[in-house]
Amino acid sequence: MRLIPTLAAALALPTLAAAQDATASLVGADGAPMGEVMMTDTPNGLLFEVRLTGVPEGGHGFHVHQVGTCEPDFEAAGDHYAPDGNEHGLMNEAGAHAGDLPNVFATAEGVVEADIVSERLSVSGDTGAPLMDEDGSAIMVHANPDSYMAEAGAGDRIACGVVEAM
Repeated sequence: MRLIPTLAAALALPTLAAAQDATASLVGADGAPMGEVMMTDTPNGLLFEVRLTGVPEGGHGFHVHQVGTCEPDFEAAGDHYAPDGNEHGLMNEAGAHAGDLPNVFATAEGVVEADIVSERLSVSGDTGAPLMDEDGSAIMVHANPDSYMAEAGAGDRIACGVVEAM
């Protein structure tokens, strides 16, 4: 009887091993830690588990940027990650680029807790644009909400974290 649960567990291992995970530890412009974003490849896209503190209350643009660095002043992370050549904006008829993600919202206490799935991205590149390409990627939180249109309007970069494979 013990063979069946053991066999079931053994058969599940290849499925679990195929998933790729990454993390980004975000810091504010002053270098203070603000939390983490965990990323997991799933059969339905890349799952972002966002857990941040110290974020000003309200909505904030949340994007993947094209280079895996946050120095200096987060500008070296470049523009939004767009390997597909699409334009900006989740509501853009021409199609959003891979780094466009929904806004995140901070409570009055500065807490952000959000789970987001993107079908356009993956850690490894198996099911979407790879976060772990030659120059890596960064997760960015902006001062204002993204408009989801061609012009983002999300403002200054207030938190950044380099995506690192786990």
